[in-house]
Amino acid sequence: MDETEKTQESSADFFKEAIGLLNESKVPYMLGGAFAMFNYTGIFRDTKDLDIFCKSSEYTGILKFFSNKGFRVEHTDVRWLAKVFKENFFIDIIFDSVNHICTVDDTWYERAVQGTFMDMPVRFIPPEELIWCKLYVQNRERNDSADINHTLLKYGKQLDWEHLLFRMDAHWHLLLSQLLCFQFVYPADYNDIIPKWLFMELLRRANEQYELPPPVEKVCRGPLIDQTQYQVDVRDWNYKSYTIKTV
Repeated sequence: MDETEKTQESSADFFKEAIGLLNESKVPYMLGGAFAMFNYTGIFRDTKDLDIFCKSSEYTGILKFFSNKGFRVEHTDVRWLAKVFKENFFIDIIFDSVNHICTVDDTWYERAVQGTFMDMPVRFIPPEELIWCKLYVQNRERNDSADINHTLLKYGKQLDWEHLLFRMDAHWHLLLSQLLCFQFVYPADYNDIIPKWLFMELLRRANEQYELPPPVEKVCRGPLIDQTQYQVDVRDWNYKSYTIKTV
């Protein structure tokens, strides 16, 4: 067995142990990240981390449970992230997004998709919430646009498009931008997957922008999708940073 195979075997052992302990803990959680992507698209990625989602009121229970089992735990960022470590592998416990828009709440659990992982029962984060989170990841170092396109291609006919529009209502521009990208990437599939009513509604909103006076405040919403490359706008060009809420 070569080193790659040994690493894959070790990661599989870690994932199986982690899911077994998460289920044993009885703390609610949902599986996200690479394994949610695999569930919705069939795309497999070799990874050393397990992304799980839960409410902010619940992640401390997971940390305490794993700490009592001998794992090293980390209160990484009280605003959105905690971690559990074992050697080179780790669990990301996510309860919010960096921009504090995609906060996990009870509706995520209500809409979660039942499935199995490592032959054990799990709930995957809803596909609409998966897309919702990824629409705000447009950094130079990481851009999730291709992940969204693959999810739309493989799972789009099963999506609750009205719910996705509800999630993106305040920032519908990002959804329109992604649908145009999808149309560009998959011209032969677009008509069968993307509802025309949604596309026309978003185009209507875009056209309506020209009928309105420009905003009085010079605001840059760039930091919502990239927290580094738009710093110059706020720091040097006198734009106000756009935020949803503070914690």
